[in-house]
Order: sequence, then structure tokens, then C-alpha cells
Amino acid sequence: MRIAFYAPLKPPDHPVASGDRNIARALMQALTAAGHDVVLASRLRSLDSRGDEARQRRLHALGDRLAARLAARLASDRRPDAWFTYHVHHKAPDLLGPFATRALGIPYVIAEASIAGKQVDGPWLAGYARACAAVRAADLVVSLNPADVAGVAGARPAGAAAASLAPFIDVASFAGNAAPATPKPRARVRLATVAMMRPRAKLASYRVLASALEALRDLDWQLAIVGDGPARADVEAAFAPIHDRITWLGAREPADIASLLRASEVFLWPAIDEAIGLVFLEAQACGVPVVGAATPGVAAVVSADRTGLLVSVGDVAAFAAATRRLISDAALRGRMSAAAFVYVRECHDVPRAATQLDALLRGACAAHRRAA
Repeated sequence: MRIAFYAPLKPPDHPVASGDRNIARALMQALTAAGHDVVLASRLRSLDSRGDEARQRRLHALGDRLAARLAARLASDRRPDAWFTYHVHHKAPDLLGPFATRALGIPYVIAEASIAGKQVDGPWLAGYARACAAVRAADLVVSLNPADVAGVAGARPAGAAAASLAPFIDVASFAGNAAPATPKPRARVRLATVAMMRPRAKLASYRVLASALEALRDLDWQLAIVGDGPARADVEAAFAPIHDRITWLGAREPADIASLLRASEVFLWPAIDEAIGLVFLEAQACGVPVVGAATPGVAAVVSADRTGLLVSVGDVAAFAAATRRLISDAALRGRMSAAAFVYVRECHDVPRAATQLDALLRGACAAHRRAA
């Protein structure tokens, strides 16, 4: 099938890296691996990050004009068989898919929609209304984050088609398929974290991590930090009491990150307000056990107590205790390393996702034809 793909928050070829961009790319890759012809429908970003009502009105008017032009163009030039939108929410609603699919008479599929009821009378009211309209119009909504399932169900008609898909990465491309080498015995345990340095949630996670590790100075470890961004000075200040245990590596390319992870023994990230956290999959793909937060999104990518340890969000003492456990127990690290390597390849790789997406897409298309 020919599939029109659209990501209103950030197009998959955007120059700035992010988890959202990576998931959009992975979805396009999985659909292509399933044999579909995937074309990027538009690069329009509908994002309003500030809750600016005037900006939302301008964006929505622009989106309506572009949707009409796009539908006319697609009707005369290699008409798609289906439309696939990734990530719809009140800050970045889909302004193109609902109109284009009605005009073309094709199925409309959304992967990952976030419906936050508290926005019904907030500054993103217009974006919330458009996001809800898109979710209601979709033939199928596929959820990657279990935390979003209830909100989506409440915004859709009773009995509307819905499904879940495990988050995934291209394991072979990122980490290769060679089993991790047995680490040589050493006193100092190598820890790693990988995250952008941004205000609010990212900075809060770094502060939890710093506080947790400060309580573990009696153990022998070294933390390598990959990441950079506008909050770097604040992040460095958080780690100042343990600066001698930190190696600052700055922003790195995926190949460098994979090499660092393969050389590490534990991956740490408190994951405050983390929707999914693909970096947990990347670490486990390299055979590295993880310590993270027991949020629905993180729990969807970590097999708790088998490939890593998950604790309550923001609980410094619990995060420190879990980290202490892995630093102190080499045998546990070894078991979790082996389990993590297998787990990601069995449950979170592109081939599995491609098979699932293909079946879901074909089912949605068949249901659309029956309802026509």
C-alpha cells in the first residue's frame, strides 16, 4: 500500500534530534519493512509550546488551507491508500489528516495520541479540540504509551478500533547483534546516562540522579554523561559534590552512544515525565541493565526485575538503593545483561513491529471498506 505519513510535532527529517523524531523514523522504517510505500505527506509543524491562543488560530487556519491543497494534489498524483499520523496531542494536533482522509475517502490511522482532559479549558483549548476531533475521526488509534490508552478511549466513540504497539528501535543498526562480551573483573563499576540537558523534567531527572549517586560515594563507580543543552550549567551544579566521579562527554552521535553503552555496566535515568524513553531500549540492546522510574511508558520498555530495576518516580532514596544493588552485585548485573540483550531483540525490534503494524493497518483498511 501507498501510505501518506505525517508527524505534526516534528517531521522525521527534522535536523534536531529527539525521541519523538526517532519514533517517527522508526515507524516509517517499520512500515517500509512491511512492504509499504511510505511518503512524507507534509512537514508542517503544528506545535504551539507556549499556549498562545493567537498562534494556535494562525496555525489552524494555515493547516486548513494546506489540508485542502494537499488533498487536491494527492487526489491527482499517486493517491495514497491510507494516511498514518504519528503523535497527536493538544500542543501539536493533526490539522491535515482528518480533512485529507475525508476528501480522499481513505482510512485514517493515528499512532500515539495523548488526550489530557485538563486542557479542556486551558490555554491550549483550540489545540485540544482539534486533537480530540482527529482522535474521533481516526479509523484506528494505536497506542505506544500505556498511559495514553484511557484518555484516548474516552475521546472516541464506544467500540472504536484501538490497539497497542510496543515501542521499538532498529536494534541491528544501533547495537549490532553480537552478544555482549563478559566484562573483565574490575573494582570501579562503569555507569552511564544519556539525556538532553533541558529545563523542567530533564533537569529534574538529572537532579534526582545526582542526589542518588551522592549517597553512594562509599562505592567505587564512575558515571559517564552524554548530553548537552541549555540547562547544562544547572546540571553541572547538581553534580558538583561528586564532580570527581563524573565524565562529561557532551552530545554524541548514535554510533558513539552505542559504543559507550557497550562499555558500560549499568544505565541510569530517573525518567521524570518521560513518555516512553527509547534510550532504555538502546541501553538494553547493548546488554546493559537499567535503573529507571516505574512509569507506564518506561515499564513498557523494561522488563522489571529481569532486565532492570524500576522505582517510584522522583524517589531519590529508592533510586539510590536500586543503583547500589546493581553496583554491588556483579552476578545480578551479568544475569540482567544477558536478559536485556535477548528481551529487546524479541519484543522491541523493527521486524516484530513491522509485522504488527502491517496487520493493524490492513485490518483498518478492511474495516474502512466495509463501512464505506
